[in-house]
Amino acid sequence: MLKLNLACCKVYISESRNKAALELIEQASKHFSGVSLVNKFQDEAYNRVGYTLVSNVAPTQSANSPSCLGKAVFFMVEAAFKAINFELHCGTHPRLGIVDHICVHPLGQTPLEQAACIAKSLAADIGSNLHVPTYLYGAHQEGRTLDSVRRKLGYFKPNLDGTQWKGGPTSNLLPLKPDGGPSQAVQSKGVVVVGATRWVDNYNVPISSTDMSVARRIARRVSGRGGGIQSVQAMALAHGEGVIEVACNLLDPNVVGADQVQLKVEELAGEEGITVGRGYYTDFSQEKIVEEFMKSETLRHCAVRCSEGKEEEEEERRHGFQSPKQQGKATPPLYLLNNVKIPQTKETD
Repeated sequence: MLKLNLACCKVYISESRNKAALELIEQASKHFSGVSLVNKFQDEAYNRVGYTLVSNVAPTQSANSPSCLGKAVFFMVEAAFKAINFELHCGTHPRLGIVDHICVHPLGQTPLEQAACIAKSLAADIGSNLHVPTYLYGAHQEGRTLDSVRRKLGYFKPNLDGTQWKGGPTSNLLPLKPDGGPSQAVQSKGVVVVGATRWVDNYNVPISSTDMSVARRIARRVSGRGGGIQSVQAMALAHGEGVIEVACNLLDPNVVGADQVQLKVEELAGEEGITVGRGYYTDFSQEKIVEEFMKSETLRHCAVRCSEGKEEEEEERRHGFQSPKQQGKATPPLYLLNNVKIPQTKETD
């Protein structure tokens, strides 16, 4: 990977079926140049969408100085709260709020501390300006993990038919004190969990079964917490008709990759007589994300130069002489003669 100072922010929103709402959210991310929305992963079965944004990071970034990346994400969060009512949401993926999860990952040469600064600043802004309880992980002073926060907030307990999550929290009272924002949740918005960690891969493996108890047993044996693969978190989620997914977080993908997880699921499902499909990532690789960011930045700079060039040409057409923006350049001034640019020659004394 090139020696770049970049940060990647993944934003997970509890909605995928409301096209108008998603368009408003995506439009909100475009207020800041230098921040690129490089990927969108929309899952209608889960009723969930994931956005991936990237930007350069200032070497002096601190938790008290909001970054362009943090500002862009804040605008998306604000738009989501305006466009979506959490009480009306239903899906087969667990969630804690309209904006369920925001994670910041350092890319290139960026240290984790800078990603943590972005996460802390963003969580503080959401809490104080949008009045929604926020929780920190990774970037938290105690270094707590995402799953520990979720477990305390009841994230893993479906409230409809044992497989679905519907509506907002049953109580405004929160079992865990927020790190920012009010101490009580608004049912139409829920809460937001914000964190900063090293890169995490999300990899889901579909199994052909409707038996959730068997699928949960497989997921437990895949997960490091259940005695399975270390640095892997897994849970079973219904995903459409006749399919359950073993949804996995690969916390250290350089050590344990998707192939190892795939083989483990196939082994355990085989013991149960269940067919396994090929798994998939829910986002690009780090390298692909950087590549997409560089492409978008190149296109943006080209568009700016093209726009400036058109402005200069328009000035030339109007006035018949070199535009002020071109004065002082080494190239000779141009005059227009029958719409053909003719270099001006100096008269001799």
